[in-house]
Amino acid sequence: MDRDNKHDTIMTEADTSREFVTPKLVQAGWSVSPHSIGEQRTFTNGRIFVTGGKVRRGQQKRADYLLYYRRDFPLAVVEVKSISFPAETGVQQAREYAEILGLKFAYATNGRHIIEIDYTMGTERIIDHYPSPHDLWHRLTASTSLSETASKQLLEPFNLVSGKIPRYYQVIAINRIIETILLGQKRILTTMATGTGKTCVAFQLCWKLWNSRWNRTGEYRRPKILFLADRNILVDDPMAKMFAPFGDARFKISGNDVSQGREMYFGIYQALTNPASDVFRQYRPDFFDLIIIDECHRGSSRNDSSWRAVLDYFQPAVQVGMTATPLREDSRDSYEYFGNPVYTYSLRQGIEDGFLAPYRVHRVITTVDAAGWRPSKDELDRYGRPVPDDEYQTKDFERVIALRARTRAMAKHLSDFLKGTDRFAKTLVFCVDQEHASEMRQELLNLNSDLVKQYPDYVCRVTADEGAIGLTHLAHFQDVDKPTPAILTTSQLLTTGVDAEMVKNVVLARVVGSRSEFKQIVGRGTRLKVDYGKEYFNIIDFTGTATRHFADPDFDGDPARIEEVTIDEEGEIVDTTVEIIDNEVQEIPGEYQPDDDNPPDGEGEIITDPPQEPRKFYVDGGMVEVIGHLVYDLDTDGKKLQVVRYTEYSGRAVRSMYPGSQEFQRDWANPDTRSDLLRELTERGISFEELAASSDLPDADPFDLLCHLAWNAPLLTRRQRAEYARKSAQNLFSQHSETAREILALMLDKYIERGISQFNALSELMKIQPFEQYGTPTEIANRHFGGIQGLKAAVSQLQSAIYQ
Repeated sequence: MDRDNKHDTIMTEADTSREFVTPKLVQAGWSVSPHSIGEQRTFTNGRIFVTGGKVRRGQQKRADYLLYYRRDFPLAVVEVKSISFPAETGVQQAREYAEILGLKFAYATNGRHIIEIDYTMGTERIIDHYPSPHDLWHRLTASTSLSETASKQLLEPFNLVSGKIPRYYQVIAINRIIETILLGQKRILTTMATGTGKTCVAFQLCWKLWNSRWNRTGEYRRPKILFLADRNILVDDPMAKMFAPFGDARFKISGNDVSQGREMYFGIYQALTNPASDVFRQYRPDFFDLIIIDECHRGSSRNDSSWRAVLDYFQPAVQVGMTATPLREDSRDSYEYFGNPVYTYSLRQGIEDGFLAPYRVHRVITTVDAAGWRPSKDELDRYGRPVPDDEYQTKDFERVIALRARTRAMAKHLSDFLKGTDRFAKTLVFCVDQEHASEMRQELLNLNSDLVKQYPDYVCRVTADEGAIGLTHLAHFQDVDKPTPAILTTSQLLTTGVDAEMVKNVVLARVVGSRSEFKQIVGRGTRLKVDYGKEYFNIIDFTGTATRHFADPDFDGDPARIEEVTIDEEGEIVDTTVEIIDNEVQEIPGEYQPDDDNPPDGEGEIITDPPQEPRKFYVDGGMVEVIGHLVYDLDTDGKKLQVVRYTEYSGRAVRSMYPGSQEFQRDWANPDTRSDLLRELTERGISFEELAASSDLPDADPFDLLCHLAWNAPLLTRRQRAEYARKSAQNLFSQHSETAREILALMLDKYIERGISQFNALSELMKIQPFEQYGTPTEIANRHFGGIQGLKAAVSQLQSAIYQ
């Protein structure tokens, strides 16, 4: 017995899995194939933390086991703890992972005991053996009331020809939509943040239904599917790329070409609702089995929308709406039409999982935005017209009054920002209108003439007016291998549908009142491209748009609906009222709001025709300067913004971690605990470089700086600490040879020069001058400190002396 207990105490989780868990799973009927028993399955990438411009990944989420009924259909998660711990210690993590992965079964085990969590029954119990795959599948289908035929269609495998395996949340979305369809629901909604792969979900959804021959009527035939959007760019790109496996089954409805012999159709509302022909009416109302509505928040589900006629006409079809916009006043029609989303994957979750790029917001304030602008007496504009005497604010600029000096100040600040970071970082500048975009392009061009000499397309305008030329600029901007255009100025055209993974800067030179549109604009930067150095992006906000929207507590919250249910004396429901939360949205007068009724060119792009008479006043003179530049970061919850005033925030962060300076000093002085402490400080957004710069104390030790900010402790420089250490560490120095003392003294000199971080990579430090004169790190350790452990102990004592 003692021998067994001793064996148990030295077994790791890996040992427990190999010797106990896997054999019991196989015994229960699970195959050793990775498509049945998936061991050590990582399902998130780990959040990206940006501190002082440096990037590091947080911890990935990894399941010890995922159990699959079919290759693409997981059923359960198993959390393993070492046999020396109770099985109960794994319950909480098993539950957490099951809920993230959308699974109905979870198991916690220490190899000998098994705890089963069954979400279909709401139970948690100890069991003797794992259930078989068939048993779990039967329990799952029984809980959802799926028929045998429907179950087979749900299990249709994904198309993985491209090698792109759907992420865990995409798998949930696909399967949940299909399950809802198979259960007979006709209107379905899914909400997924921009950049999280709605098109991938749409493709796999269509593929599974098409390949399994699902259709509305239950006949043995492939379904007729329509992929519907409001802009050509949103249908042309998916049709040519993602949906390529459909081959000749694809067809785009355009003009009067209404071929009815295909199965995978693509179209935009403007082509279908052409006033001259109403093309959509050339198809029978029951022609389509399934309609996918991309970006469905943009008007198609509004009661008074002309585009709504398309959805009403094809009423027999199952209609699946896809949006990146949580429920707000400006997207409530989508939720009233489709109902609550069957699955939501938010911007916050995407950033937390490491699939989306985190962002830093730069709030830039000009003199006229801060104090307003008023014309001088009898001031005339560019066209000789008297400028009405009024106080003009940010919302008026470029709408009522165009201040060329303000545009120039913005362009100058942006150019300086790029010169200080990366002049070829892909940058999108959102302007008020096409005219403003043109003036911004001109100012940026002149301010970067040194680059424009070599790269004529360094900065370009891409608006509807450019037509094919603009689309060429856009294609080059999206190409990761083409350095230019580096900057695009635009107004409305690029707010959605632009898959440009390399966008590192999103610039707001106009007020965006619509939260839906703002979220779409932010989505231009959230795509990751780690292999090309795109791991986070900047939002440069000249108008206060970002800080206002991010301050909204509901900005990235879950879609909200309130149900008021009335029941009778027997407890039976007699009435249900659904109230959608009415979050007030202050739209900016004259600002474009996503609309469908009158797109001027019939192709879904937004055009502002140049007016016959100037529609605003143009002031070309005057002086405007940038008077403020605040930097905001995501808070640790991945949602709220905090002003990065490191001197204040850092002090609060340290006080939240430690009750007093003595506890903080204890962990800081010990190299082992300091590494964990530094990691936590980094995850809280604290950069010592920025902290020293913002405090104007470059010679202060970070420890003293943090203690000063947290508890108002006296400030010491690194030199002062080193001198105290030389005196207090006499016993340490006396234990070693003269050469060893010289080496330790040199380490103190390096500490004065470079700070405590030098000790984090001791072997690298000792390879450089002046240490290399004493030999290699190994030779130094063996000759002068009695070996590696002796050297480490001496350096550890030295660090303790520094922080006494």
